[in-house]
Amino acid sequence: MDIFSSIILGIIEGFTEFLPISSTGHLIVASKFLGIEQTNVTKAFEVIIQFSAILAVIFNYKDKFTLKKIDLWTKIFLAFLPIAIIGFIFSQQIKELFSINVVAVMFIIGGVIFLIVEKFFIKDETKLLDNVEDVTLKQSLIIGFAQVFALIPGTSRAGSTIIGALLVGLSRRASAEFSFLLAFPVMSAVTAYDLLKHYKEFDGANLLNLGIGFVVSFIVAYITIKLFLKFLEKFTFVSFGVYRIIFGVLLLVLFN
Repeated sequence: MDIFSSIILGIIEGFTEFLPISSTGHLIVASKFLGIEQTNVTKAFEVIIQFSAILAVIFNYKDKFTLKKIDLWTKIFLAFLPIAIIGFIFSQQIKELFSINVVAVMFIIGGVIFLIVEKFFIKDETKLLDNVEDVTLKQSLIIGFAQVFALIPGTSRAGSTIIGALLVGLSRRASAEFSFLLAFPVMSAVTAYDLLKHYKEFDGANLLNLGIGFVVSFIVAYITIKLFLKFLEKFTFVSFGVYRIIFGVLLLVLFN
């Protein structure tokens, strides 16, 4: 992997990690176009730039990362448990799902679900919960189980948690914010696990590419979070649903 590829992947990760369009799916497709083989080094690199994007959450929500918010983090940890347990138990089976076709199909399915949720499940927006700290333990657990679907490549961790949050009565903004915060324990665990597996893969040259990708991903993610919340003040998730369907169809056409 060269510096150009590191920058491109960093931009893609930073931009897509918090949008409901699957960062993993886009990274897989981008790697295909760039001719990057899925070696242990590239897999570790992808996890590291994902973690870099997650750090952007801390800088955007500094007020949430204090002991005063222990109640909120109890709910987030509860939502984290389902994917942690199921992901650990079925890790081998999940790895076998990684393919362009699976990504494409899940893009389409996720897009259709977003359109259905927007049309049939969001009625009176004034009754939706708009403060992420008011989420109940029950709502948190349901969102956590919705996040389990993100184990399927192309589903999108952000997409599955946002849909789960919308279905239990959170507003679009609160759904996105809960998804942002929930990403922190999820990606922290994934990063720690993957670093233990692949830390020997990084030599001096790899560290340079890693550093560049890390910085690029962080900057893009930080900006994307702010712009995404601004977007949700005026628009719905319909455009993301349409994008997912179009992108999924294009993948099926181009790679089959």
